Amino acid sequence: MSFVHELRAPQNGRRFVLLHGTGGDERDLIPLAQSLDPAAGWISPRGQVDEKGALRFFRRLAEGVFDLEDLHARTHGLADFLATIPREPGERRVALGFSNGANVAASLLLARPEALDDAILIRAMTPFSPDELPDLAGKRVLLLSGQFDPILPVADAQRLAQMLSLAGAEVQHEILQASHGLTRDDVRLATEWLSPTP
Repeated sequence: MSFVHELRAPQNGRRFVLLHGTGGDERDLIPLAQSLDPAAGWISPRGQVDEKGALRFFRRLAEGVFDLEDLHARTHGLADFLATIPREPGERRVALGFSNGANVAASLLLARPEALDDAILIRAMTPFSPDELPDLAGKRVLLLSGQFDPILPVADAQRLAQMLSLAGAEVQHEILQASHGLTRDDVRLATEWLSPTP
């Protein structure tokens, strides 16, 4: 599966996998990536599902109700696409996903964990419940939720955080005094979380 995408090689070993939200495109998260780490590279694919003119990474049946068959197929398609882009020596791939993009990043962690080394999930919910948890040991995940998010319940994000922790990931879950949109606190927390590592 091929994706329209933007690509930049990393200068410091870190490459973001930028996964936009519903209605976005492959350029949406580049300014955020540059503000978080100017030396990082990126792989930024465009979602292939058109929902009434809004691009997404997988289909949904209703708000918060995913088409699980489509989710699984497109998760594997995305992982296969990422695998076609060679890694630089020592490269760590860090998902930076917002909303729908954060959900497909979470799905990658659960179904194709080799595709990502770490993840920043902004306004994510549990994509699905795997029959068996993957081994996520050595991976770091920052999960940023909005206390007043009308789309993604905090309880669901807490369930995702617990699931990823049980799978062995080092999870930091922050619940912000925010709604669904990106805030300065998201940027601050993501910057702090990234700073100890490339």
